[in-house]
Amino acid sequence: MTLIFYILTVLCFFTGSLQAGSVRIKDLVNFDGVRGNDLVGYGLVVGLNGTGDGLRNAPFTEDIMTNILERLGVNVTGEQFRPKNVAAVLVTATLPAFARAGGQIDVTVSAIGDAKSLLGGTLIMTPMNAADGEIYAVAQGAIIAGGAVAEGDAGTVTQGVPTAGSIPSGARVEREIDFQLSSLEELRLALREADFTTAERVEKAINQNFGRRVALMLDSGTVILNIPATQMRSVAHALGRIENIEVEPERKARVVVDQRSGTIVMGEDVRISRVAVSQGNLTLRIQEQPVVVQPNPFSEGATVVVPRTNAAIQEEPGIGLAEVPSGASLSEVISGLNALGVSPRDMIDILKSIKAAGALHAEFVVQ
Repeated sequence: MTLIFYILTVLCFFTGSLQAGSVRIKDLVNFDGVRGNDLVGYGLVVGLNGTGDGLRNAPFTEDIMTNILERLGVNVTGEQFRPKNVAAVLVTATLPAFARAGGQIDVTVSAIGDAKSLLGGTLIMTPMNAADGEIYAVAQGAIIAGGAVAEGDAGTVTQGVPTAGSIPSGARVEREIDFQLSSLEELRLALREADFTTAERVEKAINQNFGRRVALMLDSGTVILNIPATQMRSVAHALGRIENIEVEPERKARVVVDQRSGTIVMGEDVRISRVAVSQGNLTLRIQEQPVVVQPNPFSEGATVVVPRTNAAIQEEPGIGLAEVPSGASLSEVISGLNALGVSPRDMIDILKSIKAAGALHAEFVVQ
């Protein structure tokens, strides 16, 4: 309990520091239209050391290999070949905002067949499409795989994920996104965490910086920027001016728990109404001790096994009820819960029960 108290105290300190501090607008909002676009392609990796797809189990690998060879002028129609050094893969990447033709982006390569490893493989030229079906980049290059496989007749050892890898700067941009930022008259600022108070503070900070009304809050997640009213030379100049303006965001009271690791994180604004909590564990023990009974010498009868069962129920005494006062601060909540002397996983159950009782005034997030 001392460890979790220390962790919660440290997290409380950092949360409080962030809550009381200011954050740049660029870290709070997304600018409308300034975004990346997802790309995907289907390609072939060659040069594997016998760790590629088994073509009997992955016929699509043979199809793409045949198509590539025929495009290169090699006729393999009707031929029977079973190479083990090729693998079919999906190639994914994100095309950044304002990426220009000729620029390079990183790509991720993942096997889709039964290949054992992509280590040492080379991706053959793979077109990458966006959601509109157009080709925006072409990927090719040597794959950097982060895993390894060692196997023998009686066992296999795998470290990391050898069937996935990356190619730094492995795709070249061939087409640009048709987005004219300079032609916009209005630009929307979308808050990453919608909140009316934060949106109002963003609007107020921008207007104070320009000395006139150039921003207007539409709702909890949107602030509109009037570009002509900024009197800046371009939209880019206006964004460059406002993105570093600092605003103090308002965040919701939230309790986040991870049941797998037993981690509990509480925000500074978490409050609990007056409530009494008691927690105890009930343990049921059943022990079988069969007894062998034999007849007397030279007497009639047979040896039998007589069952013997010892059953007991034990309940830990606990500490009775621990009171958490009404409107308790975060430190008081931690002190009250630590007074119960329970493990982190039991504390998660207690917090769930307090929330179900309506006494926990915060968003409860379970991961």
